[in-house]
Amino acid sequence: MRLIQLIDDAGESRVGVIDQDGARVRLLESSRTTYALATAAILANRNLEQQAAQEQGDESLDYAELLREGRVLTPLAHPDPAHVRVTGTGLTHLGSAAARDAMHQSLADHANAGTLTDSMRMFQWGMQDGIPRQGRPGVQPEWFYKGDGSMVVAPGQALPSPDFALDGGEEPELVGLYLIGPDGTPHRLGFAVGNEFSDHITERQNYLYLAHSKLRACAIGPELRTGPLPRDLRGTSRIRRGDTVVWEKPFLTGEDNMCHSLENLEYHHFKYAAHRRPGDVHLHFFGTSTLSFADGIAVQPGDCFEIDLPALGAPLVNPLRTVAAGFMLGGVRPL
Repeated sequence: MRLIQLIDDAGESRVGVIDQDGARVRLLESSRTTYALATAAILANRNLEQQAAQEQGDESLDYAELLREGRVLTPLAHPDPAHVRVTGTGLTHLGSAAARDAMHQSLADHANAGTLTDSMRMFQWGMQDGIPRQGRPGVQPEWFYKGDGSMVVAPGQALPSPDFALDGGEEPELVGLYLIGPDGTPHRLGFAVGNEFSDHITERQNYLYLAHSKLRACAIGPELRTGPLPRDLRGTSRIRRGDTVVWEKPFLTGEDNMCHSLENLEYHHFKYAAHRRPGDVHLHFFGTSTLSFADGIAVQPGDCFEIDLPALGAPLVNPLRTVAAGFMLGGVRPL
């Protein structure tokens, strides 16, 4: 099932189910947000599809018009953005078969020379032990924090890059959407496509700057896909500058293209008790292997990122905008 959150003709938040041909969105009658829908499903001991089927009404809207008018929201949010944790894992993807072979060779060369970097070593750990075996967790991945729900930008809206940033580049990724139940159990509502958006120049200066580079906005959606995913997911990431496509490249995701299983990544995120607080929402990026920055592309304000992963519905499109950071040296006031 494909779900979206939207603003209806009366200006109210609603939840809708996209029909099979992707043209119309049938509105739910009871739950006005995906958060409310998921909460009702947990309390009724139903899955999200069953709960949505219970609530479907007769009213429908044109999906393309909703997207064109900017009325599609992020597919999952919390009434209080402070109760959303936006996080991610890196060094999780293999990339294409050719890149994988090259990576294996590089690993061997560096290992033999005794020059394996920390990042390459962590990638190697994932290659060797990123999938649970015999009921035991695999190796833990690289993990990072992006912010709370205020960092999430809706489909079609501008991705704000602070004026102190050295770069603002796309990262096309699969995102897991979760709600923590009343008893502390994480519930996966489904998956969405996301643009994790990072400062790659800052990260390149020193890998210890990774945490700084990730504290940026991100975009997720427009759709939430319920149920199991195909193991092999293929999409296209592109950057438009006006009417010109200045960069375009296919990307791979899904477990067939990853060195960690989703189960392993979820375990290492939710093993921390602080990540299982009842009522909280988690939006977790699972990593990527394709970046325009790696191909020497320098984005400009006004450039438009387009991440198209057909198995997860309509493309995620967001322009880039530079914004004032709103804080200066000496801005802390002593009391």
